[in-house]
Amino acid sequence: MKFAARTYLVAILAFLYLPIAVLVAMGFNESPLYALPFHFTTHWYEALGENTRLLRASWNSVLIAAVTAVIATTLGTLAAVALSRREFHGKTLLRILLLPPIAIPWLITGTAMLVFFFWTGIGRGTHAILIGHVALAIPYVVLVVGTGLTTVRTDLEEAAMSLGARPAGAFFLVTLPLLLPSIVGAALFAFAVSLDQFVVSYFLATPGSSTLPVEIYSAIRKGFTPEINAICTILLGGSMSLFLLFAVFSRPGAPRDRR
Repeated sequence: MKFAARTYLVAILAFLYLPIAVLVAMGFNESPLYALPFHFTTHWYEALGENTRLLRASWNSVLIAAVTAVIATTLGTLAAVALSRREFHGKTLLRILLLPPIAIPWLITGTAMLVFFFWTGIGRGTHAILIGHVALAIPYVVLVVGTGLTTVRTDLEEAAMSLGARPAGAFFLVTLPLLLPSIVGAALFAFAVSLDQFVVSYFLATPGSSTLPVEIYSAIRKGFTPEINAICTILLGGSMSLFLLFAVFSRPGAPRDRR
């Protein structure tokens, strides 16, 4: 039974990570057609430095994802605190409305945003992509931060206010430090959602403002080259480093000092 369970686990991990390992390895293969046997080279990383379209799209993706993470985390954290700590009319309805943006297929969301942005005069471009990504990321932030708030004791804020702190001061001095791991996790989640987003970016992008997923899609139609493997490997290493740093400093699952 244990052998079967371990075999199943290994198979699942191989299914998840083997394609990524192949992608990384083929970025160092000499053949432009991924032919075997494997011959190590860094040529495609050198060629990447001259591919201005791919580099520009990568920079757009990282910049939009970073701004999306900041805006979505700020708005989502405020919304999570309001939904968790305040009572007001329509609270239940707002909680329910947070789920459809996550469940609705992105094809429908992208089409709806394209029509709405043209109808309101927002149009297409980097600003439209940013608005779309923020709208998609906020529900995830609210869910992550809201879950973190359930583990933060409200009596700590009350104790701080009983000692003379104002409500805002009690939140920033007591609750916010305890909630910081959840906020950082939500920001990384928003960053990943934006960086990975293709459908909304494809509908809202204009020439010169396309993101990396859109550029990769266009490159596949014209001819896939290992330069795409190289840029994907670089972004994969950067994103994994951020998640590892978060795991190290937040120490999820570690016992907390409750003194």
